[in-house]
Amino acid sequence: MSPEFSSHCPFRRRRKEARPAELLEAALKLFVEKGFAATKSEEVARAAGVSKGTLYLYFPSKEELLKAVIQHFLADEIAAGAEEAAHADGPTPQVMEELLVSWWMRMYESPASGVFKLVITEVRNFPEIARFYVERVIQPGHQLVEGLLARGVERGEFQAIHLESAAQSILMPLVMLCIHKHSMGATGIADACGAQLDSDPAGFVRAHLRLIFKGLEVRTPERAARQAPQREAAASATGGRRAA
Repeated sequence: MSPEFSSHCPFRRRRKEARPAELLEAALKLFVEKGFAATKSEEVARAAGVSKGTLYLYFPSKEELLKAVIQHFLADEIAAGAEEAAHADGPTPQVMEELLVSWWMRMYESPASGVFKLVITEVRNFPEIARFYVERVIQPGHQLVEGLLARGVERGEFQAIHLESAAQSILMPLVMLCIHKHSMGATGIADACGAQLDSDPAGFVRAHLRLIFKGLEVRTPERAARQAPQREAAASATGGRRAA
């Protein structure tokens, strides 16, 4: 093959452009399976079908490779979610449910879900990675959710709340959902606690969010009057089951 043909071949250009993404996918898979510290750079290069020198051409160190994994699979997805939130309109609980279910399921169903387990198990030994994760993932993620909660408070849809604590309450179970997928969920062992998480993760996210939003509702006398018959019916049903 002549040098001229080689340099202008469309396949070669496409292949070169695809390499960073292929390297990130290979790195994430190995990091999640083996752990960051235990994975060698040459293993990532081999899995991606390139030389170790090519890997270092794109990512000068394994730490920079992990940062790129975090940026590509999590930080960019959070930025996309923030863009969607900026253009969303309607009742805040509805907007948050639609946005968070869609946003989180995209991450859950993609390789991105493995990043949470990877960071939690490895980050204490790599302070620079921890700072990067806080700056690119935790802070923007919290800002996104806190901004939506603040909107609900301003519109009178939610009670006045401590925004940071409420955001933690929303996000931590979603993070644990992803960790479960790559820990107990990966074993194939069914258990009572994990059955719904494995079979209907979107249903779990919706139920979790609705429980949170129920607690955040603004309680007015009119709302209390409307809900009184429902509470009485629920109390009667509970009493009947206990008596039986």
